[in-house]
Formats: sequence, C-alpha cells, structure tokens
Amino acid sequence: MTAASPTTVYRMAFASLQGMGVDLARKLLDVVGSEERFFSMSEKDLRALTRGRSKIYRDDYRLDRLSRAQREEAFVREHGIVATYFTDAGYPRRLLEAPDAPAMIYTLGQCNLESAHVVSVVGTRHATQYGIRFCDTLIGELAQSLPDLVVVSGLAYGIDIAAHRAALKHGVPTVAVLPRGLNRIYPAAHREDAIAIAKHGGMLLTDYTSQDEVLKSNFLARNRIVAALSDCTVVVESAGSGGALVTASLAMSYNRDVMAVPGRCNDEYSMGCNKLIATNKAALITCADDLLAAMRWESARQQPQQLDLFPDLSRDEQAVVDVIRDRGEIHLNALADALQLPVYKLMSVLVELDCKNVIATLPGCRYTIV
Repeated sequence: MTAASPTTVYRMAFASLQGMGVDLARKLLDVVGSEERFFSMSEKDLRALTRGRSKIYRDDYRLDRLSRAQREEAFVREHGIVATYFTDAGYPRRLLEAPDAPAMIYTLGQCNLESAHVVSVVGTRHATQYGIRFCDTLIGELAQSLPDLVVVSGLAYGIDIAAHRAALKHGVPTVAVLPRGLNRIYPAAHREDAIAIAKHGGMLLTDYTSQDEVLKSNFLARNRIVAALSDCTVVVESAGSGGALVTASLAMSYNRDVMAVPGRCNDEYSMGCNKLIATNKAALITCADDLLAAMRWESARQQPQQLDLFPDLSRDEQAVVDVIRDRGEIHLNALADALQLPVYKLMSVLVELDCKNVIATLPGCRYTIV
C-alpha cells in the first residue's frame, strides 16, 4: 500500500467541514490560500483573517477532521475508491455548475460522467407497475436512440431501483447516488444491484465518507447531486409531496429540464407529476421521443430503409411497403383500406414481405418496416 498523500488528506479534511460546498470552499481558499494553511493556522489567526464565527475554525474541530481524513484516505486506497476534489480535472462538469455541489465526491466503478446525454430518473418509493413498466420502456427506447446515454438515480426503493435495473437490462451505464459512505450500501436489499452497477460500466457515487453518520437529511441532500449530474430529470411517479419533487425543484434551480409522466387524476402517486405538468414546471412525457424532442437530441436510430434496397419487390409488395413506411406502424384493416386490397390478397403479400425480412409483424395485427 502506498503512503498517504498529504495534499489528499488536507483536501478530504477541508471538504468534510460542516457546511462545506464548492462555493464556500472557493471563498475560504481565496482568503486563506490553501487547504494545508487552513489547518496549520491558529484559531485566533484564522478567525481574524476570515472574520468567521463558525465552529469549523476551532482548533479541536479541525484536528478531529484531519484525523478522520487520514483514516478515510486509508479506507479509500484499500477499497479502490476514487476521491475527486472540485479542483481536479475529473470532477463532473455538470455537477460543478451547482452552487451547492460537494467539494469532494467518492466513486466506485467506471462511468463517463461527461457523456453527451445524461438523464436522471426519479420517483416515489411506492412505485406501481405502471411506473416500473414506464421506466423499462423509456430507458429501452432511449438506449436505441442514444448510444452514449447515462442514467442517474438514487438506488432507493421504487422508481429509483426500477430505473437502475432497466438501465442494466438494456446495457446502459447507470450512476447510483448514495446518501451515505461507500462502506455500506443503503438500502441493503439493493446491494446486489449496486455490485452489478459498478461492474457493468456504471458507478456508485457519494459525497459522504465511511465515517459520516447516516442522517435523515442525507436523503434530501443526495437529491441535489442527482439533479445536477444530469441534463434533464424525469419524474415518473410522485405523490403530492416527496423527494422526487424536491429533485425536480433542484433541477429547475440548476436550469435543467424537468419532465413528468402523467397519470390518472385520482391516482395518489400521479398527483405530483400531474401538478408539475399543470403548473408548467415540467414538460409532459409519454415516451422517449417526447424527451428527445424536448431536449432537441438527435436520435441515432436507423431510418426506414428505402425501396431501392429491395429491388426484387413486386408492384403490390412495393405499394404495401410505401404505405407502412409512411405510417410507421399500421393495422391490417387500415392497410387494406389504404391499398384498396381485399384482406385475403393482402395477407399473401404480407407473408412474402415478412419472409424477405422487409417488414415485422407486431402484436394486434399491426405491421412495421424492419
């Protein structure tokens, strides 16, 4: 094991000071000069220089922070955790834009936080099957459109874990932002999911150390990172109040786009989403195309194949392909009406096109171009 870096220890200690964020860190360092000098000065000189009255200037408090930082530095090295300070080149650009961003983050896993398309998906801990299915469909469709997609959430019960699992299912890197240190996964029921995330191109991220207490306030504080890491936040399901709405509010304060999934007006866990939409605080989203349009992101999905790719098509086959390509997806009866062909004759043409792998048959007697 390599020796502890003095600079890293001082930075960890400085970042762990009560109330420390990027804005306060910058202001203090402008006055004091360096993290090491902050800890080497006497309390009297430090207070005189900064005109500060907070307990962070006390000698005993600063000594305790340094001692804890030394233990944390050893823990981080032992477990392969990466500690990234706000002045490091590897600190996430989007997160740095938030005035209350943490001065230090701890990560496990490999994920490109500078990816061109980062989406946060959040919602109630009491997710319904409607919300869980929506997460799976949305992330699956986005995965087809955005090859560099990253999904961010909080590893909590309900919509959070549904989003992470959908990302893993569809091969999308996902970032789990935790409300405690990386010494223990919370909730414990999602430990296997966390391991899978770190192993398959994703990342576990927190601004808490292994020695920090797990406080109720951590869970809401975690939401600022979920919101700030992303280009947009999608609220899938939410009651009239709760953490997901806090995340949406934070996202708006960081000038991020917010989208919400509508639900029935009398469903408890759609009330928050419906209110966000009704008050114009969130764009309505029903599918991946809505998100792509709102964000003005170009889809990488294959465009429909042109007729000249199928030189062996008969006149009837070409006519069928023309209509399906124009409609995108069409029911058998609508196709028969559009072509003025009897269904029995149309079916033989559709069978031939299916055999040639030109069209695909969908549930409910519907057809689309392959």
